[in-house]
Amino acid sequence: MITLKNVVLRRGAKVILDSASVSLNPGEKIGLVGRNGAGKSSLFAMLNGTLHEDGGEYYIPAQWKMAQVAQDMPETEQSATSYVIEGDVVLLAAQTEVDAAEASGDGDRMAHAYMDLYDSGAHDAQARAQALILGLGFKLSELDNPVNSFSGGWRMRLQLARALMCPSDLLLLDEPTNHLDLDALVWLEAWLKRYQGTMLVISHDREFLDAVTDVTVHIESAKLTRYGGNYSKFEDLRAEQMALQQGAYSKQQDKIAHLQKFIARFKAKASKAKQAQSRVKALDRMEKIAPLLAEADFTFEFKEPANLPNPMLSMQNAYFGYPAPEDAPEGTPPTVIVQNVSKSVLAGQRIGILGANGQGKSTVVKTIARALAPISGDMTEGKGLNIGYFAQQELDVLRPADNPLEHMIRLVKEVTAAGKIGSQPTREQDLRSFLGNFNFGGDMVKQAVGSMSGGEKARLVLCMIVWQRPNLLLLDEPTNHLDLATREALSMALNEFEGTVMLVSHDRALLRAVCDEFWMVSRGGVAPFDGDLDDYQRYLLDEAKRQREEAKKASNSPVVPAATKTIAVSADAASANGNSDVKNSSGKKEDAQRRQQQSDAAKPLRKELEKIDRQLQSMNSEKANLEVLLTTAKAPAEIAQAGKRLKTIEADLAKLEERWLEVTEKIEAVAV
Repeated sequence: MITLKNVVLRRGAKVILDSASVSLNPGEKIGLVGRNGAGKSSLFAMLNGTLHEDGGEYYIPAQWKMAQVAQDMPETEQSATSYVIEGDVVLLAAQTEVDAAEASGDGDRMAHAYMDLYDSGAHDAQARAQALILGLGFKLSELDNPVNSFSGGWRMRLQLARALMCPSDLLLLDEPTNHLDLDALVWLEAWLKRYQGTMLVISHDREFLDAVTDVTVHIESAKLTRYGGNYSKFEDLRAEQMALQQGAYSKQQDKIAHLQKFIARFKAKASKAKQAQSRVKALDRMEKIAPLLAEADFTFEFKEPANLPNPMLSMQNAYFGYPAPEDAPEGTPPTVIVQNVSKSVLAGQRIGILGANGQGKSTVVKTIARALAPISGDMTEGKGLNIGYFAQQELDVLRPADNPLEHMIRLVKEVTAAGKIGSQPTREQDLRSFLGNFNFGGDMVKQAVGSMSGGEKARLVLCMIVWQRPNLLLLDEPTNHLDLATREALSMALNEFEGTVMLVSHDRALLRAVCDEFWMVSRGGVAPFDGDLDDYQRYLLDEAKRQREEAKKASNSPVVPAATKTIAVSADAASANGNSDVKNSSGKKEDAQRRQQQSDAAKPLRKELEKIDRQLQSMNSEKANLEVLLTTAKAPAEIAQAGKRLKTIEADLAKLEERWLEVTEKIEAVAV
């Protein structure tokens, strides 16, 4: 059990916790909530030992293993799989002990080391790591790519995979969904529901919190309040508590006013002096109920668009993707991601864009936003189309050294130069007032953007979009850095917006509240998705399961012979078809001869493949026997010898599997 009793925690001069107490039981899944700056991350820092309490008592079981997502950006040439496997610190320690035991030549030590290595899950570590990597949205082809080859967001996913790979009794997750698409988020929810330890999670995604937590701890006014239930239950309980507190406060204020009125009337009269003094003492003894100070709400609205072309946009046989790199050889074709799109975007539509990771959702949005040119096909914009585009990387586009007012002044100049200025406010004082509507008041107007939080930067981007009075909003993951209050404000503003909305988001609460139809980007195309988000979640889980099974087949090759048999049958079938063609048409004789030559060329390769299959079968059988032997109580020398042999077999299996893939590729090349 984790207990905090009258804990005081400070960061500099700021008091984060003041005599705060709470108890967290083993196995509970706790959501830690509170407004930005309330101290959620500071509490995590105390739990992991980075910060120490300034007063009170804090206890966490010493034997508990803790896992959390490292916040630093990994820099390494290791493969993604190897990097995630190293997140299993128990396995890493066991492997280190095996190496040391082998170097010592101590049979007893080697026997124990190999037993510990087996118990730590060495036999399936690669499969477990790759299941995590694929679940978080990576492709099969990326499992062995160097960590440094991925962008920042994908490297943070690998950090998350390492945290999940680590055996733990306590898992700390601080905004784990920020860098995830909806498909990875759905997979993560399913994984966390199966987690057996105690979990604390900070998140601004209400559906995620509802799905994975059963307790909520609220930080407010430097206090911790525990609520039984997930986030929605917490909201209900807190609303009841707020109503009761406000009612009690009002009643007490009435009583205080009555006592004060009595004292004021009679304290000067001798006959009533004792009663008046009694009321004064009663007033002093009264424990004052604090007035309810609700968290300040943030609201904004999109102005009515100047015009609403209909259709907004028309696409005919459009192909979306990326042009060939500038340094590519001449004649290199562009990369097509989504093809043959024929759709129209109408005034007033609210479209949610769905699709598993890597299918092209952002490519579609970027092309509509004019950030990418279509590779081919026709895209016709309605007259007066005015796009407001919130890109995933939009926060990086902001100039860190400039302040919000300078960003707004530059935006005014750009829009004026393009001849698109309408009735928007342009004077500096008007711009200051406009920024104030987005909580950029006082000194914040002149604060450098680089020193702001992600949520403040996101609010500035929304402010700049609202000022432009768009009629088509393209929003690509707009909630990544927004807290719950700002997400709610965005949802309300989008519902009242009179233009068209196209939204890519992993925030299902936002998708449900805003969108009334969905487009599915999948398998190189765009089509309507007839189901709801629950149907889509089931589709994503099935897709993730399929990818994990493919990865498992790729890493465990006892199933390889079946694939070999398929290739051999295909080659024989090609030969048989060739003979049939000769009988049916003499004009196809050359084709038949070519297929016969291909079959002849593939015969020695198929023989080698059959030999490798037999070796794989034999070695996998021996490996299984050795793994059983290591789990039984035998003499130390016998266990040490079995461990050495197992290590040799695993190395030989890896070489054979690699050769199997090479031969298979050659057979496929011959058959082309």
